[in-house]
Amino acid sequence: MNNRLRELRDAQGWSQGELAERLEVSRQTVNALETGKYDPSLPLAFRIARLFGLRIEDVFLPDA
Repeated sequence: MNNRLRELRDAQGWSQGELAERLEVSRQTVNALETGKYDPSLPLAFRIARLFGLRIEDVFLPDA
């Protein structure tokens, strides 16, 4: 699943570690999400969307 996580994180000026702290996950999880190696659980997807003030479908994009 494609996502805009890195773009959104960069716009806030946050490192992967800072985003990880805000989401209560590891930096490695953030890296795996950004590189498409890991799809988040639904609760984590909701936390990510809520953190950025967006809908899940505005953060996570279906594969083309």
